Order: sequence, then structure tokens, then C-alpha cells
Amino acid sequence: MNLVSFPALACPLDGEPLQAAAGAWRCGSGHSFDIASQGYVHLLPVQYKRSRDPGDSREMVAARRRFLAAGHYAPIAAAVSRMTLDGLAAQAAFSCLDAGCGEGYYLARLGEALGAGQRMATLGLDISKWAVQAAAKRERRATWVVGSNANLPVLAGSVDRLLCLFGFPVDGEFARVLRPGGRLLRVDAGPGHLRELREIIYAEPRRERPAEAAAPPGFAGVASETLSYRLHLDDAGQIADLLTMTPHLYRASAAGRARAAALSSLSLTVDVRLQSFERLAGPLP
Repeated sequence: MNLVSFPALACPLDGEPLQAAAGAWRCGSGHSFDIASQGYVHLLPVQYKRSRDPGDSREMVAARRRFLAAGHYAPIAAAVSRMTLDGLAAQAAFSCLDAGCGEGYYLARLGEALGAGQRMATLGLDISKWAVQAAAKRERRATWVVGSNANLPVLAGSVDRLLCLFGFPVDGEFARVLRPGGRLLRVDAGPGHLRELREIIYAEPRRERPAEAAAPPGFAGVASETLSYRLHLDDAGQIADLLTMTPHLYRASAAGRARAAALSSLSLTVDVRLQSFERLAGPLP
């Protein structure tokens, strides 16, 4: 895999370029951010936090790591890799930001899909320190950051590909950091996604948000596709991991969680929408 670190980090306090040296990232104003022993850097100032420990918990991250490692979402990862690499030359050197990277599963699969002559400057960012720690342990060649999509610590116009997978899109920030001609890839849950699980844990199943998103300001649509398939879980632990890694764990009632915990097998629908948008030239709207 031709993965290299991402060079265009920005200071979260003043937006100045950061340079890595002597175990820290530093800007010209003197702000310094230590690189943790696991290889990541924390660029989420306390004033940008909404809680003491934002994002996914350690338990959620561990559950997602086990579930994804079992290959249940491998078709999604393959589609993400294909759409991300679309339009890139066989010898392309490009940068990719996964905004909401979790434990790094999709970036790892993307790295495996690179052509022999392609090189990817790789940045994974998540608001959960537990997720970023897990990602950094997985792949040391990439750059891993604890940060927020609302205030990306990334220099303007420095990203060629930006992934927002089941995440929280902040269109203005995404447009700011993408180069003109760069692409944003979004993956969102479709209306049928995990329908069978939702019918079990909710007295009145919640409808998923519409999967089709309009092109954000400053972008034009490039491609769109729906990916649907059946998934069978034949182990109570896998079902527990799926529930634990999703927001449904906290939205469901105690009775709903108990019904899920009693299951020994479950057949599910996976239903997601992939959309690619190109950053238009010109000033931001």
C-alpha cells in the first residue's frame, strides 16, 4: 500500500500551518500539540467540545471493530473505494480525508485498493479519542487526528478526496478544505437500512432519514448509487456488537434492548446510498 502521512494540518487555534518536529505539531505562533505514543495528535480545543468525552465510547469502538473485521460491511467498503478512486490516474498522488474515520476500517480498505502507482496522503479524523487511538494502532503511515468536522484542522484547498461515511456532514468546511475539482463522497443509511433490527428494538420503528442528498452549495453531483444486500448474523455477540456500534443503542428503550439481547440470530437488510460530488471552482458560496 502506498500510504503516506498528510502534510497540510492547520492549527485549530489560529488556522496557521502546522509542522511536525520533535514529537509534536507546531504552528508559527508557538502553539504546540504533542503526538501521542500511539501516533495520533489531539487537535480539538476544549472550547469546541460539547462534552468531556465526545463521540463514540471505547465500547462502541471495540464493537464496531469486531463487526467490521468480520466482513459484514465489506461490500460497502468496496463501493467506497471504487467511487473514491474514480477519476484518478494510475500514477496519481492525491490526498484523502476521512471526516469521521472511526477506527480506520474504510481508509484501510481504500489503501488496499490503490493501484501500484498511486500514492495517497492519508488523514483520518474523528471526534472520539477512542476511535482515533484504535485507528492509529492499526496503520502508522497515515495521519490521525482527534478533531471536529465543524472546525477541521486542515488547510484550505488541500484535500483531493473527502469521505463522510455515516457521519455528520459540514458542507461549508468540506468545501473549504477540498481543492476545486476535488470530490466529496457521502454514504448515508437508506430507508430500509437495518429495518429488521429497528422493528425489534422500537415500539414504533423510526424512519431513517432520506438517503438522497442534494448537491451542497459549491458542489455538483458526479455519481449516485444504492447498495442493498441481505446480512445474516448467527451469533448473539454479533447482534450485540451491531447494536452497540450504532446510535440505536441509546435511542432504544430498556425493553427494546432486552428484546435484542434475547436474539441468537437475525437476518437484516443493509441499504445505503453512495453519492459523489465535485467541488466547483470559484469562491465559496
